[in-house]
Parts: sequence; C-alpha cells; structure tokens
Amino acid sequence: MQQNKGILLALGSIPLMMTLGNSMLIPVLPEIGRKLHVNSLRISMLITVYAVVAILLIPIAGYLSDRYGRKAVIVPSLVLTVIGGGISAAGAWLLQDMAAYWTIIGGRLLQGAGAAGAFPIVIPLVGDLYEDENEASKNLGVVETYNTFGKVLSPILGAALGAVLWFLPLAVIPVLCLISLILVLWLIHVPKRKNQPITFREFAGKVKQVLAEKGRWLYAIFAMGGICMFVIFGVLFYLSDILESRYHLHGVWKGFVLAIPLISLCLCSYLGGKIIGKHKKRMKWIGLSGLAILTISFGILGFFENIYVVIGLFTLGGGGIGLALPCLDALITKGIEKEERGTITALYSSMRFVGVSLGPPVVSLLQGRSGHGLLFGVMAGVGGVAALLMLFAVKPEQDETADDASVNRMKTTEGSTGVMRDKPLSSKLRRKTPAK
Repeated sequence: MQQNKGILLALGSIPLMMTLGNSMLIPVLPEIGRKLHVNSLRISMLITVYAVVAILLIPIAGYLSDRYGRKAVIVPSLVLTVIGGGISAAGAWLLQDMAAYWTIIGGRLLQGAGAAGAFPIVIPLVGDLYEDENEASKNLGVVETYNTFGKVLSPILGAALGAVLWFLPLAVIPVLCLISLILVLWLIHVPKRKNQPITFREFAGKVKQVLAEKGRWLYAIFAMGGICMFVIFGVLFYLSDILESRYHLHGVWKGFVLAIPLISLCLCSYLGGKIIGKHKKRMKWIGLSGLAILTISFGILGFFENIYVVIGLFTLGGGGIGLALPCLDALITKGIEKEERGTITALYSSMRFVGVSLGPPVVSLLQGRSGHGLLFGVMAGVGGVAALLMLFAVKPEQDETADDASVNRMKTTEGSTGVMRDKPLSSKLRRKTPAK
C-alpha cells in the first residue's frame, strides 16, 4: 500500500507540475503583457506555442514510449522542461521588451517539447502498471485529480508569485519540473519488457488497423478531450482579463476567484474516477451527464454578466468537465491493447493540447469583437457537440459479468491456440467417479 502511494505520488506529480507550468501563467499574463509592452493576442501566445509544439511531438513521444518504454521517454522529457523553463526565466530576468518576449517564447517551445513526452505518457503507464481494470480506473481518476488540482492551485500560486515579482512564476516552473523528475527517478520502477519491441512498419500497421476498426469512438473521444480543454483555458483566460479590467481584482484575491470553478472540476474528477470502476457503460453515461451540465450552464451564462452568476455557472460547468475527463481517460485506456496504447493515448493528448492552444487566442478574438453573449454561446455550442458525440459515437460493449471475466482469464491461460479446454472436475466429483 505504501509503495502504491509512492508510485501514485510520482505519477501524479507529472501532470501536476505540467499543469502548473502552463496554467500558473494565466493570472499574470496581463501583467507580463504590460511589462513587455505587447498586446493581448501576442501575450496569449505564451500559452499557445507551448501547446502547439506539444501537439506536433506527442504522437512521436507515444510511439517511442511503446517502443523503448514509458520511463525512457518521461525522464528526458522532464529534463527538457527544466532547461526550457530556465531559458524563459533567464530571458524575463535579464532582457527587456521584445528581446525578453522572444526569449521567453523560445523557452516555452522547449517546455512544450518536454511536456509532449511527460503527461501524455502517464496515462498509458497507469494502464501498464495496474492490470486490474477497477484499480486502473481508480488510479486514472487519481492522476486526473492531480492534473485538476494543479489547475486549482495554479491561479492562486501564480497570482501570489506574480505579486512579488512579475516573472517569478516563470522562474518557479523549472524548479517544480525538477522535483517531478526526482520523484520519477526514485519511485517508479517499470518491469522489463518480456517481448521484443515490434518494428516501426509493424507498429504503424497495427495502429492503422486500430484506427480503422475503432476510429468512430476514438475520434469522438479525441474531439471531446480537445473541447474540454478549449473551454477550460478559454474561460480562464477571459476571467483573468475581466477580473482585472472590469472588477479591479489583482494578486492573490484574483487567484482565489479563478480557483473557485477549478475546485469543482478537481472534486468531480476525483469522484468520477472512483465511481466509474471498470464499467464502460457507466463511463459513457457519467461522461455524457458531465458534458450536458457543461452545455446547459454555459448556455445560461451567456445571458448574464453579473460576476457572481458568471463564477457560479462556470463552477457548475467546471464540475461537468471534471466528471467527463476521467471517463474519457478510462474509455480510451481500457479500449486499446497495451502495444498500441501509448500512441493512441498520445493522439488523444494531442487533441487536448489543441484545445489548450486554441482557447486563449479564440477568446481574445471573440472578446474584442463580439462580447460576452456570443463568447459563451460558442462555449455552449462546442459543449453541445461534445455531448452529442458521447451520446451517438461512443457505444461501449456490454460490461463483463464475473462469469465472463473468469472465462476470459481461462482463455488467456490455456495456451496460444486460444481454444478453451474443458474445466477439470472438482475434487468432490472425482471422488464419486468410479476408478477404471
């Protein structure tokens, strides 16, 4: 039990630190823009470039993790995030204006490259380490909770650090990534592979076959993951701006307000992971409920600009996203064979980063040209698309009964032919059988 807690701590530290490394900048983006004399759209690129380079490299990292092992990819990726964070911090500290801006962007590119081989690889690693579906689903929920807890902590920590020194959040990021690197090296011990890794051609053929056979629900889950991240980061960017410009909230108080809806997201993510277990039907309906809550709350939100109503409805919508995320993680992890799991979950993580990268710039454009109503109409619309995808495209197979599970285990252990031999007679029956 103690060893399992250590493993989960190390695994959870990766999404926690990666989330802090990105979301912690959101509350200080307006201040960074003022210090560097750049506009809102350009400053949103500090989030976007990080995500874009991750999008491009995540599939490569997924393949490498399938071929050479999860830890062999995670460790150098964390090293890269430390280096990239150090470059961004040094640029902000030593340079000014556009020179500082472009140096920070360069460091963020390296951080994004490191992030590509870190958090996305954690999801298949959990599936590898925990063969029991109940335990795997529960621990995926725990890992997703670390991720969402990072989102809760990031606005408070980012705002508090930014109040001391505007570039201090940039300087703290490499330190946090270094802590995660130490935990992974110390606590995670992946068993050696029993089989030789397949060639790239064989691997590509298998992935192509998986996408051909299961593409309908896989592409739907990819899209739903991207939509959830688009909504979260888009609305956080919006709130970060209006809390300063319209309500004159700064520093830690602003961070606490931003954290309110994220607390709901974190709690619901943890509860969702505990409830779903290995029941794929339950994963679908709980995920659908969460996406429906998101759509309805944001649809109503478009008609109100009162800050209390905005925060309240965003809190409700954040809870809906929290319910959906562990369901998406579990569906995609347990629906794919281990040999292709790293790459398929990497494609899923790429789509999540697409949402991260699009959220702030899209909101910046909508906010400047249309205002509150259209902005949240768009958010409710994409949430509705996600709910429809969950309803019609995701059709999980019937959950196994206890008898089905025991039969499947027998088939696995009866040899490579896959033919199930007759069960041996029980000892009681053998005693009643006359000797020949």
